[in-house]
Amino acid sequence: MGDSADYTVRFETSKGNFDVLIHPDWAPLGAARFHDLVEEGFLNDVRFFRVLENFVAQFGIHPDPKVAQTWRSKVIQDDPAKESNKRGTLTFATSGPNSRTTQMFINFADNAFLDSMGFSPFGEITSGMDVVDALYSGYGEGAPQGNGPEQGRIQSEGNAYLKKEFPELDHVIKVAPVKPS
Repeated sequence: MGDSADYTVRFETSKGNFDVLIHPDWAPLGAARFHDLVEEGFLNDVRFFRVLENFVAQFGIHPDPKVAQTWRSKVIQDDPAKESNKRGTLTFATSGPNSRTTQMFINFADNAFLDSMGFSPFGEITSGMDVVDALYSGYGEGAPQGNGPEQGRIQSEGNAYLKKEFPELDHVIKVAPVKPS
């Protein structure tokens, strides 16, 4: 794991498990950042805080605000979108050009319109898409557009805010490489 070879990681979640095949050749910088996040255990206990049916399941804000804060300035440059944001692909979220940090999303639908907006997939779900499809989506879009969690409060208050105000959110238990059999 960590060189240019494809590898698989397993997401253990509150809904069940799903596997993602990481393709460093699709988006080398994004794949390298994801590798670092997995190695550090960063994704353990993160919430799927923005789950929009027929669009995306977004996650990647650390449960501890102090840790989240240290990563907010660790931006990486954009990768050109070599692959399309098809159903089941894993892609980093951005807040504009060259602003990727730790947030990512899984596409529920074929979201090809994202390809030209700087969203470059770096992995694809190979098993367990039914688990992803079942992630809790009842809160909808985040505040202020919708009734879901406000990202600024997730950053500043972490899982304490989410557990209190949005107790139904599903979460990652842990992410780890799958050893080849």
